[in-house]
Amino acid sequence: MKRTYADLHLCPDLANGEQVLRMVNKASKLEYRLVAITVPPNFAETNVKGLLNVCKEAKMDLATRVDLKPRTPEELLKALRRFRREFEIVAVTCESKDVARQAAKDRRVDLLDFSPFDFRRRFFDLAEAELASNGLACLEIDMKPLLILEGPSRIRLLSSLRRETAIARKFGVPVVMSSGASDERLMRKPQELAALANLFDLGQKAALDAVSGNPMLIMKRNREKLSPRFVAPGIRVVRRGKDC
Repeated sequence: MKRTYADLHLCPDLANGEQVLRMVNKASKLEYRLVAITVPPNFAETNVKGLLNVCKEAKMDLATRVDLKPRTPEELLKALRRFRREFEIVAVTCESKDVARQAAKDRRVDLLDFSPFDFRRRFFDLAEAELASNGLACLEIDMKPLLILEGPSRIRLLSSLRRETAIARKFGVPVVMSSGASDERLMRKPQELAALANLFDLGQKAALDAVSGNPMLIMKRNREKLSPRFVAPGIRVVRRGKDC
């Protein structure tokens, strides 16, 4: 079965239209069919339409993404209430254990992100995975740090990723691999991202699912929820009228 590939974390400089265009076109050439571009919470609707037009020209599906960086669980809950229905992808950068725990169990969170540089702030442990297994959040792994880090820092990151992906498998938490690229030179084909996953012992099928099936499932679920026809999980409006 032919796979549809997605990169859920492109980070171009939105003020640089040429860079946005280059990265979207590069994603198309690399055989992605959907990209999520990180935008600030206050990003204007007209600017979103501009991104949609750029992606349409490249025959690319666009998802809007917000990266939340709350300092406390209370800040996270407030941000989710405010922004969940405004963005198709909601990722949470977990910089404290309390925030990580709240994000893992909240079904409004799509992606759990952890620092690739401060290994004391990587909180994806057994308790975190158990909470995530009862929710909808996926563990996101950006490939950009693996490309730019060197020496001991890269070794420590790979060690952390081996431990975390093993925990994710044990508890059935889906993994999503994204580029995290802020420059087109850091973008890679989805098959190349999957191949890099061998470095942290993610099997071939699981790695391909991490760049295709898992991100596409998030998009399908969220677009259904954001549809005006959505009522509740498993319930949607089929037709409106006096005879209904």
